[in-house]
Amino acid sequence: VQLQAYGGGLVQAGGSLRLSCAASGRTFSNYGMGWFRQAPGKEREFVAGISRRGINTYYADSVKGRFTISRDNAKNTVDPQMNSLKPEVTAVYYCGADLLGPGTGRSSDYDYWGQGTQVTVSS
Repeated sequence: VQLQAYGGGLVQAGGSLRLSCAASGRTFSNYGMGWFRQAPGKEREFVAGISRRGINTYYADSVKGRFTISRDNAKNTVDPQMNSLKPEVTAVYYCGADLLGPGTGRSSDYDYWGQGTQVTVSS
């Protein structure tokens, strides 16, 4: 499956962004989907994930209550809505596809990755 992530940009602290990941090439509903981020000099970390039919969602503790992930299997997209952004979430954000998996937090479980989109939050 090919993944295209977009929607990043520059936003002030307290603002919002909505990222999107568009998938093509395989049956999208066979994949748990996740979003991860990687800041310079740091390891890639889990942000949010969603199960194949969108029934279950998962969040890193640091984003609970501020981020909401959703998917549309008819459009082959998965979107995290990110609110109340803080400068410390500045990173490149990646979407990943986990074949027949739940979309939870282990990056090693993911089979495909998008190219990443930069999110910068200014203070």
